[in-house]
Amino acid sequence: MVDKWSLEKVKENYQILQEKYSLPSFDDLNKDFQIEKVTLFETDLLLKEIRVCISNKFFNYLRFLESLINPSNASMFIFAMAKSLDKDKEKLIKLYKQLSVLEIDFIDLDLGYSESKEADSIKKYYLLWQDVQKDLLEILGVIKKNWDNKAEDNSKGYYG
Repeated sequence: MVDKWSLEKVKENYQILQEKYSLPSFDDLNKDFQIEKVTLFETDLLLKEIRVCISNKFFNYLRFLESLINPSNASMFIFAMAKSLDKDKEKLIKLYKQLSVLEIDFIDLDLGYSESKEADSIKKYYLLWQDVQKDLLEILGVIKKNWDNKAEDNSKGYYG
């Protein structure tokens, strides 16, 4: 079993790669993607492990958007949120398409490792996240704004 890396050691290794590839700071990536998880096991593929942390966050939000767009098998909670977003369906679909394209990128990167491609993807996904995060916050704002109305509408529904 491989020992846990220290956070300081990971940051030292990352700083070398950051300077080599002009990557975002470790702290910025950690705030957005919790990349400190890479300290669990020592690796020679630090950028790949960081990219996996990034991809996991994108996948989680992709699945969330997917359930809002097509809530047929989703929970009542998701269904209520989806109903509150009827007017924002186009924005949801646009954001969903934007994130779903990343799945192809992630598969491509997994199939053929290249440190420089991993670095390029980290830069690309970090910048993309800044925009996606704003869009997700807007969607969440609509859900919050309409939540009470939909909760009241749903209280008249079928329970049995």
